[in-house]
Amino acid sequence: MISSGLLYVDKPAGITSHDVVSVVRRAARSKRVGHAGTLDPFATGLLVLAVNSATRLLPYVMGEPKVYDAVIRFGHETDTDDATGEVTRKAISPDAELLANPGDAPLREAITALTGRLAQVPPAFSAKHINGERAYALARRGERVELAPVDVHVTSWEWLASTAGSLTVRVTCGGGTYIRALARDLGRALGSAAHCESLRRVASGAARVDDAEPLDRLEPGSIVDGRVLLRSPLSALGAVAHESLDEAGLAALRVGRRMAATVPGARGALLWQGTVVAIAERAAGDWWQPRVVMLGDEATA
Repeated sequence: MISSGLLYVDKPAGITSHDVVSVVRRAARSKRVGHAGTLDPFATGLLVLAVNSATRLLPYVMGEPKVYDAVIRFGHETDTDDATGEVTRKAISPDAELLANPGDAPLREAITALTGRLAQVPPAFSAKHINGERAYALARRGERVELAPVDVHVTSWEWLASTAGSLTVRVTCGGGTYIRALARDLGRALGSAAHCESLRRVASGAARVDDAEPLDRLEPGSIVDGRVLLRSPLSALGAVAHESLDEAGLAALRVGRRMAATVPGARGALLWQGTVVAIAERAAGDWWQPRVVMLGDEATA
């Protein structure tokens, strides 16, 4: 049974990502649980978590591209840019026929303008810092929040469905992109007002929500006794070399010595019997220099 590894969880709406971490800690009977990116409380979908020594691998987990399914509701904006906030502006919804035809010029042009590299103004209710304090804390106190635009990258929009007054899309983007802000800005680009009515993360890097565990399966001790299995982090590490160690290589790793590199690549996952035991970087002379070492349930660097 793997005592260290990754866990994909399908987060329900109404709880924080930290709440999910707390559930996983009880399931693993361990405080050593971390995540590779949070979700807003109103959002659902994929959270990638690491348990025990695998938490040391989180900086190396490939979390992009991120893929979200979102329902954009037209007719009004909110102070949170989602359905949980107070209405701040109302406007007439776009024509239902326009929303049903993604090839129509107004919708196509608006989406094109919100694709690629963008300077995006984050929502006032966000985790961005202003003078050392979270923006959402200031907004909750009723203080005026003015955030500078940040550079984000939106790879693509895919039309999924529409109704009179709503548009369902799949957005592929880089980390740090606020789908709530995209919804707000799409509404404005169409001469209307909009917010993100629902949001679901369906993918993050190689991880898919279809492979995630429902939160209610994570009962106390369920990871320890094997009812819920952890995943090898190998597939989530992206394009790294795979170097299988022999007994001599494992012995060298245990005492922190470098070892010969027999496969090409600038960074490598060192494997012992198929399990990731270290992340190493290539040193001059075709050697692997370990950077993060995971042996048993302990990790050293």
